[in-house]
Amino acid sequence: MESPSGSPYSQLKPKRKLPRQGQQLPPLPYVASTIEGRSAGEVFRETGTAMVEELQELRRTLHRYPEIGLELPRTQKAVLNALEGLPLEITLGQDLSSVTAVMRGGKRGERPVSVLLRADMDALAVKERTGSPFASTNEYMHACGHDLHTAALVGAAQILSKHREEVAGDVIFMFQPGEEGPGGADIMIDEGVLDVAGRRPIAAYGLHVGPQDRGTFHYINGPTMASSSNLAVTVYGKGGHGSRPHDAVDPVTCLAEIITSLQTAITRRFDALEPIVLTVTNLRAGDGAFNAIPDQASFSATVRVLRDEQINAVRQVIGEVTSNIAAAHRCSVEVDFEVLYPTTKTNARENQFAATVWGAQFGPDSIRQFEAPMMASEDFGAVLAQVPGSFFWLGTANPQTPYAQREWNHSPLARFDDSILGDQAAALASIAFERLATEDQHPSTITKAARTAVKTGSPSAKAGEPVKAPED
Repeated sequence: MESPSGSPYSQLKPKRKLPRQGQQLPPLPYVASTIEGRSAGEVFRETGTAMVEELQELRRTLHRYPEIGLELPRTQKAVLNALEGLPLEITLGQDLSSVTAVMRGGKRGERPVSVLLRADMDALAVKERTGSPFASTNEYMHACGHDLHTAALVGAAQILSKHREEVAGDVIFMFQPGEEGPGGADIMIDEGVLDVAGRRPIAAYGLHVGPQDRGTFHYINGPTMASSSNLAVTVYGKGGHGSRPHDAVDPVTCLAEIITSLQTAITRRFDALEPIVLTVTNLRAGDGAFNAIPDQASFSATVRVLRDEQINAVRQVIGEVTSNIAAAHRCSVEVDFEVLYPTTKTNARENQFAATVWGAQFGPDSIRQFEAPMMASEDFGAVLAQVPGSFFWLGTANPQTPYAQREWNHSPLARFDDSILGDQAAALASIAFERLATEDQHPSTITKAARTAVKTGSPSAKAGEPVKAPED
């Protein structure tokens, strides 16, 4: 409704409308940067292609000598050797063998922003059976492709260092142990990886290899991978002779009923369109005697939930089912439910930006959207819970091989075509380069406020201090 003529409100300047909660922001602009008159993506891809053999050598060395968990001394040393001589500020982890490297771009300005690129470095407790000439020499295996992730991030650091004077901000290279467990991302966050450049990054990106068609990039908006929790249940009864179960309190039949009832409860208590997976992976009862009822039985399971807000409800249902069934069998029960990783939630704007950058670099046909999230888990979700970003999958499989014949990640027969490493490194370098260029030429409200503070000499312009966005 128009204000009446002469109304004091008619002279007020209308405020710019802010997006309402849940309202989608406009896409991030894509600058399509150039270096010496050529597309930056083209230059980076050319550079990546030239270093493929060097990156393959690093990857295969890591593959021969895999390490698991948080302590990866040999892997850490290999990464440090590969980064030697580059213009990087390097920090080593205190409670894990991490490597954090920061590159200061030549066009970073007085109030620079940063972007984070992450690679996980650890292997799995899997005995390799590929027969590869560079197969693992110990009891572990890089069955999830983290050796490629590490080599590709080294390559990205080399590419961006070569063109450092053109980079419009800082880049954080996060080399992380312990993704397969017990969770290295949280430890690195506690040790300051998100603040190492002087301020939180504006975006974070991860790129994971998998059995998709070689050279294709895959993503989905919102929850991409599920949360992961460990469940351990122990039922206590009373042992006895197998011929006289009425004199005993049998924990085995109680445990069996709990296992089947949990599957039923999950399907009856939660919406089928919001996936929850509870998979029992270990069963233990007795000491081997065929004719003896044991006094306890136990199982362990993995629990995957796609919405973090449902984890407590799942925990409650598990408690209700186990306690009630145990009581019906005259048993007691102990339940241990440990949340390991949160859901990996990606940001729609950052996903679209990455799809645009990589579509321009590798062709629009290389970009694919997953039909549904994965129920596997990934601790990069801890980073994405604090910084907007993307987590894409990069295919390394021969497109002519039927999907049913492709070995998935974690298989002792899993193979990854490491000729992709040049493009993988170029993709990581490009997303960091272009995201910084976009923020430089089309700054967000917060970046504008920071620049204004620098020009006016505001105390809040000091590096690392938060800057309040101006009111509209």
